[in-house]
Amino acid sequence: MSQNVNIEHEMRKSYLEYSLSVIIGRAIPDVRDGLKPVHRRILFAQQELANSYNRPPKKCARIVGDVIGKYHPHGDSAVYNALVRLAQDFSMRDPLEDGQGNFGSIDGDAAAAMRYTEVRMSRLASEFLNDIDKETVDFRPNYDNTLAEPVVLPTKVPNLLLNGSSGIAVGMATNIPPHNLSELSDALLMLIDAPESSVEDLMDVVQGPDFPTGGYVYAGQGLYDAYTTGRGTVKVRGKVEIEDRKKGFQSLIIREIPFGLNKSSLVEKIAALINDRKIDGVSDLRDESDRRGIRVVIELKRGTMPEIVINSLYKYTPLETSFGINMLAVVDNRPVLLNLKTALAYFLDHRREVVVRRTKFELRKAEARAHILEGLLKALDHIDEVVSLIRSSATPPEAKERLMQRFELSEVQAQAILDMRLQRLTGLERGKIEEELRDLLSKIAWYQSILGDASVLWGVIRDEVEYIKQTYSTPRRTEVIREALSNIDIEDLLPDDDVVITLSRRGYIKRTSLGIYQQQRRGGKGVAGVHTGEDDFVQEFITTTNHQFLLMFTNKGRMHQLKVHQVPEGSRTAKGVHIANLVPMEKDEWVNTILTVREFAEDKSFLFATRRGMVKRSSAALYARSRKGGLIAVGLREDDELIMVREITDDDFVVLATADGIAIRFSCRDVRNMGRGATGVKGIALRHGDTVVACLVLKEDSPAIMTISALGFGKRTNVDLYRVQSRGGKGIINFKVTPKTGPVIGAKSVLDDEALVLLTSTNKIIRMGVDEIRSVGRATIGVRLVKLDDGARVVGFDTVNSDADAEGEEAL
Repeated sequence: MSQNVNIEHEMRKSYLEYSLSVIIGRAIPDVRDGLKPVHRRILFAQQELANSYNRPPKKCARIVGDVIGKYHPHGDSAVYNALVRLAQDFSMRDPLEDGQGNFGSIDGDAAAAMRYTEVRMSRLASEFLNDIDKETVDFRPNYDNTLAEPVVLPTKVPNLLLNGSSGIAVGMATNIPPHNLSELSDALLMLIDAPESSVEDLMDVVQGPDFPTGGYVYAGQGLYDAYTTGRGTVKVRGKVEIEDRKKGFQSLIIREIPFGLNKSSLVEKIAALINDRKIDGVSDLRDESDRRGIRVVIELKRGTMPEIVINSLYKYTPLETSFGINMLAVVDNRPVLLNLKTALAYFLDHRREVVVRRTKFELRKAEARAHILEGLLKALDHIDEVVSLIRSSATPPEAKERLMQRFELSEVQAQAILDMRLQRLTGLERGKIEEELRDLLSKIAWYQSILGDASVLWGVIRDEVEYIKQTYSTPRRTEVIREALSNIDIEDLLPDDDVVITLSRRGYIKRTSLGIYQQQRRGGKGVAGVHTGEDDFVQEFITTTNHQFLLMFTNKGRMHQLKVHQVPEGSRTAKGVHIANLVPMEKDEWVNTILTVREFAEDKSFLFATRRGMVKRSSAALYARSRKGGLIAVGLREDDELIMVREITDDDFVVLATADGIAIRFSCRDVRNMGRGATGVKGIALRHGDTVVACLVLKEDSPAIMTISALGFGKRTNVDLYRVQSRGGKGIINFKVTPKTGPVIGAKSVLDDEALVLLTSTNKIIRMGVDEIRSVGRATIGVRLVKLDDGARVVGFDTVNSDADAEGEEAL
C-alpha cells in the first residue's frame, strides 16, 4: 500500500537518526567509562574468554572473531585496528592491552596481521570489568538478540581523561588529551572531600595533559579555556637536547616528540629543510631510535649556534604543534561539551551508582545466605526430631512441607536442610555455621550503612580511588611549562652585525662579515675576494646588517624577499650558493639588483629605474609581503630591464647616471606614486646607444657624489654642482669618459667619513677612505683608484663605515 510522505521531513528525520547513531554508537566516547562501543565490546569479549592479565595471551584473530561475531557486526580490520591501538604505548597513556608481536611503531609502521599477534588485557583493564557480574551496570541485547552486552563498564579508572579520545561524528568531533592518573586521582579526591571545588582549584592538581610521547605542553590561556569551557588549544613541543662532541662540535638530540606525530615523517621533513637550506649549519642527520626510545641525532657544523637550529626546527617542522582540545562526550545518550570539573563529576556519579548497585547485590546475597544459615542452626538445635521427621516422610516434598510447618521454616530453609550432608551434624561444623553467620550479619550491617549513610558511601569510593592511584599511577612524562610559549627568534640570537652581501652575475650569493676586510690606502692592490670562476663576476656588493630585509629584484621586474641572515654565510673567498636554492627563478631570469630595508614604512617609497631611463615610484608597503614565487615589482617594456631600486621619501632627490657620463637630478616629487605593476614614466632622455647604469638618492645631508669608471678611475663631486632639472630632460655632464677611463659603471652618494670598497673582475677587493679621494668638478676623469691587472675591470663598489684606527695592510 503506497503512502505519501513529505520528503523534506523524512530526510531531516532520517539524517538526525543517522547522526545520533554515529555520535552514540561509533565516534564519541561515553563520559562514564571513556570508551567507544568498539573498545567496550573488545574488553567485554576478552572478559568472556577469560583473556585477563594473569592468563596466557590469545591470538588477536580469536578476539576479533568473537567481537564481530557476538557484539560488533562490522569489518574485522576496524576492530583489529582498535585493538592494536589499545596496546600501543605511544598511543595510549596507560595501555589497556598487553600485546605480543608487532603492534606497529611510532614511525607509522602497520601492525602484523591478526593471525600473528597475541594479546591479553592489561592489569589496569581488569579494573574496568571488576564487579560486572554483580548487576552494577545495565545490559542490553546484542545485534541479533542472542546475547547480552553491557551498556557501560563499571570501571574504577577515569579513562575519559586518562587515555583521552578522538573521533569525528556528524557535525561534531571530540579531541580529549590524555592525563596523568595520579593527578586525576588527586582531583577526584578533592571533589569527594570538597564538591564545591572550582575548575581553578582542580587545575592546581591537574597540571595539564600528559602525553605518552612526553615533550612539553604550554599551560597558557588555551589550557585554561579548555578546562573551563571544554574548548581550547595548547602548544606542544618535542624535547631537544644539546650534546657536546669531540673537538668542539655539538649535536642536537631529539628524544621526545609531540603526541600523534609520525617520527619518520618528522625526520624526512628535517632532511628536506636541510637540503633546501632553510635549516643551516647541519652536517649530518641520523635516526638512532631503538626499542629503548627515540633518538634522532642532528650533527652541527663547527661554530653553528644550536639555539638557532632548535628554533628553526620548532618553526618549520611539526616538532612544535598545536593540540586542539574539544572535550565532547556522550552523557545520557546525548553529546555534551564538558569542562574539567564536569568530566570528573560524571565519573564520580558513575562510581556512586556502581557502588550502590554492587552493595545492593551483595546485601541481597548476604541476606539470602544468612537466612539459610539461620534455618540450618534451627535444624541443628532439633536434630533428632528433624531426622525422625525426615525418616517418617514418604517423599522429599512431604518432608519439606512437614519441616516448614513444624519449625516455621521458609521453603528455601527447608530445602537447605534436606540438602545438608551428615557431616554438618558434627559440633565443629556447627561452629563454622555460627561463625559464617556472624560474619554475614556484620557484612549486612556494613552494606546497610553504605546504603543508608552518604558519608560511608563516599568513603568507599575514596578508598577505591586511592587504591587505583597507589597501584597504577606512573610519573608524569610531559613537562608542563606554566609561562607563555617563548618563541626563540633567530634575530634575537644573531647580533645585528655589519655584513657584506655579494651577488655574482651568474647568481651566486653569500653573506660575509664586514670585519674581514681591512681598510687600505688609495692605490693599493686589494685583498683576495670571492672566487666566482672565469666566466663569472660579482654584480652586486652591498653592506647591510643581519636583521634587515633583503629584497631581490630580477631583470624581469619581479621581487623576492628574504631576511639577510637567511643568506648562507661564506668565507671571503667562497663562491656562495646559487640564488635558485633560496628563491624560485624563471627561465632567463636573474637577480639584477638587491636592496636592504629594515621596515616597510608607510611614508617611504621605492623608486625603480630601468636601463632605458624609465622611473617608477611605489609605496614601500606594497612590497611588505612577498609570495612564495615572488611578486611583480614593476611593469617592463620588451626592450627594457630593471637595473636598480632605491628607497626614497618626498624630500629626496634622484640622480640617474649613464654609461656615457651623463646625469640628471630631479625631485622625487616629480614622480607620483603608482601601483606595483605600473611601467612608470621617463626619467631621462637618453642619447643614442646610452644606458642608465646608476640610480642614487640624495638626502639633505648628501655632500658629494662618487662616480666610478670601469678602468678604475673615480672622482668625488659636490652635489651642488648638479642643478635640479625637470624629470625627463637630457641631463648634464657627470664624468669625462675616455678610452683611458672606460665607461661609467656606477655612481653613489658618499660622506667624508665613509670608506669605499671596490671589486674587480679578477676578484680583488680594495678598501679606502672617501676623504682620500679629492673633490673635483663634473667634467673630469678623476683619479686612479685601483691598479688593475691586464684586462681587468671594476665591476662593483659600495660605501661602508670607515675605521679610522685601521692601518693599511696590503695583501694579495
